[in-house]
Amino acid sequence: MSLFKTLFGSKTEQSDKFEILEVSKYKEAITDPKVQLVDVRTAKEYKRWHIGKAINIDFFNKVDFQKSFEKLKKDKPVYLYCQSGSRSRKAARKLIEMGFEKIYDLKGGIIRWQ
Repeated sequence: MSLFKTLFGSKTEQSDKFEILEVSKYKEAITDPKVQLVDVRTAKEYKRWHIGKAINIDFFNKVDFQKSFEKLKKDKPVYLYCQSGSRSRKAARKLIEMGFEKIYDLKGGIIRWQ
């Protein structure tokens, strides 16, 4: 495996538990009011702008990250996003390790939202 793939992951790292969605599909999927929508950026980034009713769980705050995700339902899909897609992919890996069954990620992050 190349150093680039080790550091940043592969574009094809999708699995039965993790899927990267294009903006249009992501927007459609999160219209359900019961969706678990999570912004994994910092609180400062979240305050500047976030998507709809997303909750903020900072990827870099390890203790809060774990505790906050433990409050979510593992059997319901989680929709993640960050600035560009890197943090949310890393967060997805952690969530799979925690037992979450389905995670969706916004391709390219919030910078592609428009």
